[in-house]
Amino acid sequence: MSFIPLWIPITIAGAAAQVVRNGAQASLTGRIGTLGATQVRFVFGLPFAVLFLGMALWASGSALPAIGPVSLGWVTLGAVSQIGATALMLLVMHRRAFGVAYAYIKTEPVIVALLGVILLGDRLPLLAWLAVTVVTGGVLLASVKPSQFRALFSEGPMIAAGVSAGALFGLSAISFRGAIGALDEGSFFIRAMTMVAVSLAIQSALLGLWLAARDRAVFVASLREWRHSIGAGFLGAVASVCWFTAFSLTPAANVRTLGLIEMPLAAAISGRLSGRAMAGHELLGMIVVMAGVAMLLVSLAT
Repeated sequence: MSFIPLWIPITIAGAAAQVVRNGAQASLTGRIGTLGATQVRFVFGLPFAVLFLGMALWASGSALPAIGPVSLGWVTLGAVSQIGATALMLLVMHRRAFGVAYAYIKTEPVIVALLGVILLGDRLPLLAWLAVTVVTGGVLLASVKPSQFRALFSEGPMIAAGVSAGALFGLSAISFRGAIGALDEGSFFIRAMTMVAVSLAIQSALLGLWLAARDRAVFVASLREWRHSIGAGFLGAVASVCWFTAFSLTPAANVRTLGLIEMPLAAAISGRLSGRAMAGHELLGMIVVMAGVAMLLVSLAT
């Protein structure tokens, strides 16, 4: 009997939550700055993550897994990497169109696949590697007008910031998978939920202390914007729970490649904000992305 692996619908849910959360964070950047908007994801996501973990422990009757030094090291690396990635992502989104920012940042799946092999020994079949490449190409095609490709590759600072964001997101994905795998106790879901809560606690503490010491006005402003921030925090916690759970079930490259089905959602948000219809290159790029995703699923089924 054929069945759909659990990580697939979980990844799709995470992608949907992430797109909406990214849009909410981007709207906060003008009010409280890049670091203030970055903090929102973590500080306002932490209470929800702790609540979700408590509910999962209560419902399953499980104990909180013991966190050893290896798992703590991995999750700390992932937490720090994700802070840097989120800040760079918001910077690029603030200065460039939403879709173009995605083109820079979503070079991530290729980086995740390479880091997975180097750091965790993850192995992907040849067709999966091809799928990663095709999906990344589709993102570029959908995000940038053909007439703008030359200009795209000439804006060095934004390329560097966007690709660096993708690289740091990739490193965080690999690190979180490593942290979950290093836990010896609990079901895959409890281990994933535990690492979500720990990572958000680390991120909230680090970024909160930094802002309180170096830019108290931004720190206070981010708390003052709680009405706009609480939704982004909730969606961030939901997205993180989905990503971490998927990481516990399959290599991170599979998750981040399939996660690029967020492209149609991102395009819908961009179109809604700009009031324009989808361009031909966007439609073609999304077809390429979907073809790459299909190749990924076929590679996993064979």
